[in-house]
Amino acid sequence: MAARPDARARAALPRAALLLAALASLAGLAVLAGCAPSPPSTANILLRGNGPEPDSLDPQKARSVESHVVLRDLYECLTALAPDASPAPGVAESWEVSADGLRYTFHLRDNARWSNGDRVTSDDFVFALRRLVDPATASQYAQLIDVVAQATAIVAGRAAPESLGVSAPDETTVVVRLESPAPYLPGLLSFPSTCPVHRPTLAKEGARFTKPGVMVSNGAFRLTEWVPGSHISATRNHAYWNDAATRLDGVKYLQIPDESAEFTRYRAGDLHVTAVVPRGQYDLIRRDYAAQLHIAPQLGTYYYGFALDRAPFRDAPGLRRALSLVIDRERLADLVLRVGELPAYGWVPPGVHDYSPQRFDYAGRPMSERIAEARRLYAAAGYSAAKPLRFELRYNSGEVHGRLAVAIAAMWREALGVEVQLSAVEFRSLMADIDARDVQMFRISWGGDYNDAYSFLQYLKSDFGINLPRYANPAYDALLGRAAATADTAARRALLEEAERTMLADTPLLPLYFYVNKHLVSPRVEGWYDNVMNVVYSKDLALRALP
Repeated sequence: MAARPDARARAALPRAALLLAALASLAGLAVLAGCAPSPPSTANILLRGNGPEPDSLDPQKARSVESHVVLRDLYECLTALAPDASPAPGVAESWEVSADGLRYTFHLRDNARWSNGDRVTSDDFVFALRRLVDPATASQYAQLIDVVAQATAIVAGRAAPESLGVSAPDETTVVVRLESPAPYLPGLLSFPSTCPVHRPTLAKEGARFTKPGVMVSNGAFRLTEWVPGSHISATRNHAYWNDAATRLDGVKYLQIPDESAEFTRYRAGDLHVTAVVPRGQYDLIRRDYAAQLHIAPQLGTYYYGFALDRAPFRDAPGLRRALSLVIDRERLADLVLRVGELPAYGWVPPGVHDYSPQRFDYAGRPMSERIAEARRLYAAAGYSAAKPLRFELRYNSGEVHGRLAVAIAAMWREALGVEVQLSAVEFRSLMADIDARDVQMFRISWGGDYNDAYSFLQYLKSDFGINLPRYANPAYDALLGRAAATADTAARRALLEEAERTMLADTPLLPLYFYVNKHLVSPRVEGWYDNVMNVVYSKDLALRALP
């Protein structure tokens, strides 16, 4: 689903997740007195847990799961996702594709409006998609739409943004030309990075266009308040084309990075929906809140990333494999995670449409054999009891992150004698450190931006902006390029599966587990649904009246 690096013990990702220069300026996003209207009575305000602080509310620059949850309510793209996560109409009420699969034509609604009453036009989408790939924007999601004609050349600076394969023949028609067939395009165009922005506001305000009281958006809600470290508030947008179907007066997104603290707030009635479920209290929750507990499959992978551009893991595939071999993922799932997560021996999670996820070649081998091989590789890399490997593992503060780190560090120490320094930091600091390459190993996650294996495999392309490990393998890139240019479904699938096997052989990261969706939903909430993309639009929800 959207993609993505993710901050929670869901926690993204992922789409994962997971990170922008704008993080440094979050303090400036607080609502200014007099600039934003006061939120309406909380009687019909959805109180939605949303984990750590969003990194941005600029559609083309945001990259965290928390940002995308809010953006899906503030903006609407050409398409949306239905409750089952299949593509559904958004601003585009219909579309058709050419016989060769290289040309999509989207037809916009005549009554689509911005929150200030301006008409939403096809030029707004053309502008936003060009802005996404423009190197001046510096969007780390720029290559999300690399299947669109000229996108890759534009991102690389070899072509002008105006050459992107999108056009607006009239005010209600958007035409998208592709480099190769992409049956997943309608789902991809529901992702917030492809949403339009209000051009006059951006031109007048610059980076301030995302602020409460300034932002003009086209979704079911409009931004009214952002108090960093506390909450974001949005009120019903009466200019939205389908406002008559909206049943909430507003949404308050509470930023609570600690899952146990979030559960405490839920029990106190301060939340209607949680972002996650604390594992440490799962037995209590299953006993006392069974009717409110939602557990469902999700397309997301939790992993430890190697900084492949610095010591000690640069040019050390054998050492990286040794660390992977001795991690007992089943024990982690059974004793630490305990909420249905699946041990991850590959990168692409189960449940992806039309794909067979690949696995490390040692999956299924006895742990004694794996440890023996790991010790040989460890010694070959120059390490021993007298000269142990020492490095820092950095992760964002949180109960599950800490427990996993302690357990995995113990496995490395027991099997190999590795000495790991564990460092828990605030999520924004972790993301800034990863961007600055001030890490040796880090924890993060990735969630699919759309239901296709390419959404995961693209993440590790050498030129993809959110390739946090900095993995670079020409053979891997070539396989993805061939897959992207292949129209035959079976041939494309085979190329993607070969690419995943190639990547796993290099061990550029340590996949640990595949996510499940975990939410507590109050009995007051009507309309909640679960899907593999973990996307639930607030506009689809309502609150039962208090007795």
